[in-house]
Amino acid sequence: QVQLVESGGGLVQPGGSLRLSCAASGFTLTDYAVNWFRQAPGKEREGVLCNNYSNVTTYYTDSVKGRFTVSRDNAKNTVYLQMTSLRPEDTAVYYCASPGRPACRREYENDYWGQGTQVTVSS
Repeated sequence: QVQLVESGGGLVQPGGSLRLSCAASGFTLTDYAVNWFRQAPGKEREGVLCNNYSNVTTYYTDSVKGRFTVSRDNAKNTVYLQMTSLRPEDTAVYYCASPGRPACRREYENDYWGQGTQVTVSS
Protein backbone atom coordinates (compact mmCIF):
# COMPACT_ATOMS: atom_id res chain seq x y z
CA GLN A 1 0.00 0.00 0.00
CA VAL A 2 1.40 3.36 -1.05
CA GLN A 3 1.48 5.96 1.67
CA LEU A 4 2.95 9.44 2.09
CA VAL A 5 3.34 10.91 5.54
CA GLU A 6 4.27 14.52 6.19
CA SER A 7 5.79 15.82 9.37
CA GLY A 8 7.72 18.81 10.64
CA GLY A 9 5.05 21.46 10.74
CA GLY A 10 4.54 23.78 13.65
CA LEU A 11 4.50 27.34 14.87
CA VAL A 12 7.39 29.57 13.87
CA GLN A 13 8.06 33.28 14.09
CA PRO A 14 8.35 35.41 10.97
CA GLY A 15 11.82 35.07 9.52
CA GLY A 16 12.22 31.61 10.97
CA SER A 17 12.74 28.25 9.29
CA LEU A 18 11.11 24.85 9.20
CA ARG A 19 11.87 21.63 7.42
CA LEU A 20 8.96 19.48 6.36
CA SER A 21 9.39 15.79 5.64
CA CYS A 22 7.48 13.59 3.24
CA ALA A 23 8.18 9.94 3.95
CA ALA A 24 7.01 7.31 1.52
CA SER A 25 6.16 3.67 1.97
CA GLY A 26 4.99 1.19 -0.60
CA PHE A 27 6.94 2.78 -3.43
CA THR A 28 10.34 4.36 -4.08
CA LEU A 29 10.26 8.13 -4.14
CA THR A 30 13.61 8.17 -5.95
CA ASP A 31 11.85 7.18 -9.13
CA TYR A 32 9.06 9.73 -8.96
CA ALA A 33 8.23 13.39 -8.90
CA VAL A 34 7.09 14.95 -5.66
CA ASN A 35 4.86 17.98 -5.41
CA TRP A 36 4.27 20.27 -2.48
CA PHE A 37 0.92 22.02 -2.19
CA ARG A 38 -0.50 24.26 0.48
CA GLN A 39 -3.91 25.45 1.54
CA ALA A 40 -4.33 28.58 3.60
CA PRO A 41 -7.48 29.23 5.66
CA GLY A 42 -10.32 30.29 3.40
CA LYS A 43 -8.30 29.82 0.23
CA GLU A 44 -8.01 27.19 -2.44
CA ARG A 45 -5.13 24.76 -2.44
CA GLU A 46 -2.19 25.98 -4.49
CA GLY A 47 0.86 24.35 -5.92
CA VAL A 48 4.11 25.44 -4.29
CA LEU A 49 6.70 23.51 -6.26
CA CYS A 50 7.49 20.18 -7.87
CA ASN A 51 10.73 18.20 -7.74
CA ASN A 52 11.09 15.60 -10.47
CA TYR A 53 13.01 12.33 -10.41
CA SER A 54 16.12 14.16 -11.69
CA ASN A 55 15.97 16.46 -8.69
CA VAL A 56 15.00 19.46 -10.79
CA THR A 57 12.62 21.82 -9.03
CA THR A 58 9.88 23.81 -10.71
CA TYR A 59 8.35 26.61 -8.66
CA TYR A 60 4.66 27.33 -9.00
CA THR A 61 4.51 30.09 -6.44
CA ASP A 62 6.87 33.00 -7.09
CA SER A 63 6.87 34.16 -3.49
CA VAL A 64 8.74 31.06 -2.31
CA LYS A 65 11.58 31.26 -4.82
CA GLY A 66 14.85 31.77 -3.02
CA ARG A 67 13.29 30.70 0.29
CA PHE A 68 12.04 27.12 -0.22
CA THR A 69 14.22 24.29 -1.42
CA VAL A 70 13.78 20.56 -1.84
CA SER A 71 16.15 17.76 -0.99
CA ARG A 72 15.92 13.98 -1.04
CA ASP A 73 17.27 11.28 1.20
CA ASN A 74 17.02 8.15 -0.89
CA ALA A 75 18.13 5.88 1.92
CA LYS A 76 15.18 7.09 3.99
CA ASN A 77 12.81 7.28 1.02
CA THR A 78 12.02 10.80 2.13
CA VAL A 79 11.75 14.21 0.49
CA TYR A 80 12.27 17.38 2.48
CA LEU A 81 10.94 20.88 2.00
CA GLN A 82 13.29 23.36 3.61
CA MET A 83 11.52 26.65 4.25
CA THR A 84 13.44 29.74 5.30
CA SER A 85 12.61 33.41 5.85
CA LEU A 86 9.06 32.38 6.60
CA ARG A 87 6.30 34.96 6.36
CA PRO A 88 2.81 35.07 7.87
CA GLU A 89 1.39 34.51 4.39
CA ASP A 90 3.13 31.12 4.31
CA THR A 91 0.71 29.92 6.97
CA ALA A 92 -1.14 26.93 5.56
CA VAL A 93 -1.56 23.19 5.65
CA TYR A 94 1.21 21.75 3.51
CA TYR A 95 0.73 18.56 1.53
CA CYS A 96 3.15 16.41 -0.39
CA ALA A 97 1.87 14.43 -3.32
CA SER A 98 3.22 12.27 -6.09
CA PRO A 99 1.88 11.28 -9.48
CA GLY A 100 3.78 8.01 -9.22
CA ARG A 101 5.64 9.04 -12.36
CA PRO A 102 9.08 10.57 -12.96
CA ALA A 103 7.85 13.88 -14.33
CA CYS A 104 5.83 16.56 -12.63
CA ARG A 105 2.14 16.50 -13.39
CA ARG A 106 -0.86 18.70 -12.79
CA GLU A 107 -2.51 18.65 -9.41
CA TYR A 108 -5.33 16.32 -10.40
CA GLU A 109 -2.82 13.81 -11.75
CA ASN A 110 -1.22 13.23 -8.39
CA ASP A 111 -2.48 9.86 -7.21
CA TYR A 112 -0.77 9.76 -3.83
CA TRP A 113 -1.26 12.35 -1.12
CA GLY A 114 -0.12 12.84 2.40
CA GLN A 115 -2.42 13.89 5.20
CA GLY A 116 -0.97 17.38 5.48
CA THR A 117 0.96 19.21 8.15
CA GLN A 118 0.11 22.61 9.60
CA VAL A 119 2.59 25.45 9.32
CA THR A 120 1.79 28.63 11.23
CA VAL A 121 3.97 31.70 10.94
CA SER A 122 3.15 34.20 13.63
CA SER A 123 4.77 36.33 16.28
